[in-house]
Amino acid sequence: MTTQTKPFASPLRDNPVGWPEELLPLFERSVTVELATMSRAGQPITFPLTPYVGDDGRTLDVSTGVTYPAKAERARRYPRVCLLYGDPADAGLPGGPVAVVQGLATVRDSDLQAGTDRYLRLQITRFPRAVKGPRFLLRGAAWYLARIWIHVTPARIRWWPDGRLDEQPREWLAPPATVAPPSDPAPPGRQPASWTQAPGDWRSAARMAVKRLDLRDLTVVDRDGTPLCVPVSGVAEHADGFRLALPRGVLPVAAGPACLTFHTHPPGWPETTTHQENRAFVGQLAPDQAGGPAAVFRVERLLGDWSLSGNPLKFMFDFIVKQRQMTPRLRAEAARRGQPVPRVRFPDEL
Repeated sequence: MTTQTKPFASPLRDNPVGWPEELLPLFERSVTVELATMSRAGQPITFPLTPYVGDDGRTLDVSTGVTYPAKAERARRYPRVCLLYGDPADAGLPGGPVAVVQGLATVRDSDLQAGTDRYLRLQITRFPRAVKGPRFLLRGAAWYLARIWIHVTPARIRWWPDGRLDEQPREWLAPPATVAPPSDPAPPGRQPASWTQAPGDWRSAARMAVKRLDLRDLTVVDRDGTPLCVPVSGVAEHADGFRLALPRGVLPVAAGPACLTFHTHPPGWPETTTHQENRAFVGQLAPDQAGGPAAVFRVERLLGDWSLSGNPLKFMFDFIVKQRQMTPRLRAEAARRGQPVPRVRFPDEL
């Protein structure tokens, strides 16, 4: 596939909202961000996604597949969300800032074709090698490329310059009158069941995560009911789950419902490889009886995940299997919204 793209033009060139200038490169270049949403039961749930800056420079955006809309449905139902930009190295900013953004979500899925067009355009612009290949193969990936967008209007940003998490963070607050646009109406009918395999034993997953997955983040519920996702500086296995060491600059964090997320991907992902792994556990956070900047996370269950194999042949096989599984879901989800199934259209075809 040969696709001509225009040079990247930053929506933050004029910084229309006045976000902290030192964070703009982090927002523009980060490859992964942790999105924290809230379940009906008040349980925070956090997974890594690819972040983008809104086209007008006023929101921080993530997307999720039309065929797996749970994140979007949680954000639509309860719009207080959190984004953690916790890995400045993947933005090409080693030793750069770490930022936590709490804000209000706006879910957009009333025009699935427009959402899909935007996603492919941004993928081609930011990660051209990740979507390199024959066009007919990419057209067959509509089940994955068809997208729902979540626009986050920041209300509060806390950040640690140079990633110095043991120091108190700096803070930016949005003007008091800041509001987020309403989300598109929820589609009728029942949300599809999870498409991932039923999670196995959390203990074996915990052992693997501690040994192999180097990015660790804890999400709790802030006093105002907004999820708060912060980096974890150390993790060890515990009889009931994990013992966590927390940087002093992120304390205090509230005891209660929590989510612990592990993630890893090699340098250059997704440009140079498809490999990435993640595991997420939900449960309860309690202070460590030994005291100090530590806590015990008691696991209640392991969440499903979609980790991508680094073996190209296995990845291709898995993708073909998922295409057969997910294409009927795409048709069903488009029908729930009263829309045609979105097509994969390249920028030079629009």
